[in-house]
Amino acid sequence: MKNQSLAGHLPIKFFQGEKWLVLTGLLGFLLAGVCAIWVMLYGGFVAPKGDVSKAFSFNAALGVFLLSTAAIIPFSSLGKRSRAFFRWSYILLALYSYGAETMQNFRGVDPRFVRNGTPFDVTVGSIFTFVALLLVLFYGFLAVQYFRKKAYTLQPKLVMGIRYAMIAIMLSFAAGVWISFNAGRFVGQHGDIIWLHGVGFHALQAVPFVAWLCERKKHVYASCHRLIHLTGIAYLIGLVAIGWQTFLGRAVLDWSVLPLLAACSFLVAFMPVVLLLRKKTSTQMTRNL
Repeated sequence: MKNQSLAGHLPIKFFQGEKWLVLTGLLGFLLAGVCAIWVMLYGGFVAPKGDVSKAFSFNAALGVFLLSTAAIIPFSSLGKRSRAFFRWSYILLALYSYGAETMQNFRGVDPRFVRNGTPFDVTVGSIFTFVALLLVLFYGFLAVQYFRKKAYTLQPKLVMGIRYAMIAIMLSFAAGVWISFNAGRFVGQHGDIIWLHGVGFHALQAVPFVAWLCERKKHVYASCHRLIHLTGIAYLIGLVAIGWQTFLGRAVLDWSVLPLLAACSFLVAFMPVVLLLRKKTSTQMTRNL
């Protein structure tokens, strides 16, 4: 996949220059696979507080997140040194996160909320908390780059979509901080913060994908900017609805106003994908006739 940069510059490619970040993301899938085999053979629970199924979901989710991030970094307008600083910082932080999550759950320890653990477990958990904070701070540094004029000039539509994704990711990170301060994912009787935490990260695939489709089909829609805005705004409304429902201590899957608003918002966010793909198919059929 290629996208054209400023005149006189070489085309910018997804994942360009991010081999090591890609490999770190793929490592997450490898670790998730190991955890999945263990769960199938022995079950997830490891006494007294470990759960290998949580390590499976964490490693897979972090792997997807790193691969998605590696795909869009070339469009951030970061300089060579700044990119290297972010890349290697995030790789080191991710490697520690993989290790702490996987190792501790196999040892029967919850790596995030250590209770009555050994000094080693407490140390690993404390460092894990600090690493999670650094992951948020460094990603905030990356997110800011997409709101600079230089990045927008390089690739207007794609960067517009990435901007919405960055806002959604910050909401997800905020949900992660909420889990930490709450000492758990559950709020009230039925609220579960993990929904907001997880769904928000998928904006990194959903919204830029619409922008990418628009870039490839410039002749199809003159109003591609509106479609990108529609997707981004609808996705954010859905996240806010999920977050508010959780804050009230209610289940996201309840049949009530906020969950229905969230469902409708995500459906609206998905509509531009269907429209663009259908238009692509109809255009190809017309050419073949």
